[in-house]
Amino acid sequence: MSLNFRIFSAYFVVLALAIYLLFNAFMSEIKPGYRQSTEEALVDMANLVAELITEDFIGNNQHSISPNIQDSISRLGQRAYQADIFNTQKSYSKLRIYITDKQGIVRYDSSGKDIGADYSQWNDVYLTLRGQYGARSTKADPNDDLSSVMHVAAPIYHQQQIIGVVTVAKPNIAVQPFIDKVRAKLKNQGIWLIVMSFVLALALAYGLTHSIRKLVNYANNVAQGKRLSPPKLAEKELSKLADAMENMRQQLEGKEYVEQYIHTLTHELKSPISAIKGASEIISADMKSADLTRFIQNIQSETNRINNLVNKLLELASLEKQQSLTQLSKINLNQLLDKVVESKQYALESKSISIQTTYSQPTVIQADKLLISQAVDNLLQNAIDFSPQQSRIKLQLSHINDKQISIQVEDQGSGIPHYALDKIFNRFYSLPRPSTGQKSSGLGLCFVQQIAELHQGQFFINNTQNQGAIAQLILPTQQN
Repeated sequence: MSLNFRIFSAYFVVLALAIYLLFNAFMSEIKPGYRQSTEEALVDMANLVAELITEDFIGNNQHSISPNIQDSISRLGQRAYQADIFNTQKSYSKLRIYITDKQGIVRYDSSGKDIGADYSQWNDVYLTLRGQYGARSTKADPNDDLSSVMHVAAPIYHQQQIIGVVTVAKPNIAVQPFIDKVRAKLKNQGIWLIVMSFVLALALAYGLTHSIRKLVNYANNVAQGKRLSPPKLAEKELSKLADAMENMRQQLEGKEYVEQYIHTLTHELKSPISAIKGASEIISADMKSADLTRFIQNIQSETNRINNLVNKLLELASLEKQQSLTQLSKINLNQLLDKVVESKQYALESKSISIQTTYSQPTVIQADKLLISQAVDNLLQNAIDFSPQQSRIKLQLSHINDKQISIQVEDQGSGIPHYALDKIFNRFYSLPRPSTGQKSSGLGLCFVQQIAELHQGQFFINNTQNQGAIAQLILPTQQN
């Protein structure tokens, strides 16, 4: 199971459970809340009716109320309403009003069914006659929870004495439509909250693992030999981990780097050292002047070869250790290429090589001017070394798109042998120059490749379709 899925699942389950518990608790309070509000209104209604009928109740020996008040209550039951309460229509009254004397005998009942009945044991009447708050909720059908009716009573006073009780009753089913609508609305909102929680959980899981994915990509790119800086992460702990990974990479790379270079350098130095040693052993005081001169020249040549190799190696080592560019500036590539070509005029003229430059348009890029000059110098020198007498070299500058430019150097030499195509970027690997048979340090193309990578570009070299080789350096116009 992936970390992304685990984070998502944990967060979503916790959030969904919290929402469920909150809504469950809230919805369980809806019905009691509505009924409490209804009871509060019935308390006022019962006391109002008690005050309105007190005079009639006292003046009537039968402890009843006048026909006028009875007619008014009857008309209330028949009255048609046009009330729109929270999109719920109320069209008639569902109130029942009954009055009992101080013995609890029903003297008036708006429903007309229980006149004369003994209600003295019902809580609403029983408690009120004893000076307490009287209320009850009774099911009309014992098997139906929705059939309950709320009864709220108020005392009828005469000379500080309770002489009767007025009870106002209302079916709880009257508020059920409001309860159902609120529950339905809450359910819909709950579903939306669950959906939003799902989306939020996905976003959170993606956000938390985004930094981890950056670290994974960084580790994979380093494993492929790519030159990258550690990612910048917002999380302090993961940022420390990225720095630790970078430090580990540098330590391991440094050890491997030293071992590889020592091994390769030792191998490359064997040949010139052996030549110098052999020449020095042969030289003697009685040697002919011509032979002495030849051996001394041989020693000087091999010494220069060692010096050149070491200098090139130091330059490449310094470049490979550089993680990013620090000397960026806007440079005019057209002018830079012209200066490099001008510096190679002597080498070109010595082999009667002509050079054809093609620039599509004035090109300005953001780069390290010195490194780009060295890269183009290496490519042009390589082309000169492998070009035959009286041949031609093409130097072309063109735009690939709005973000990339291409520098191509094409010669008319013999091209790269098939067996060497996959080795030309190896350090110290060099092909013999056609004119002299000598090899170079084998570090020039590695140098160009490192410059391309530092500039977030690419470097390719291949044979042309006819004859010769073509090197292409692709660079971005702006550095990230």
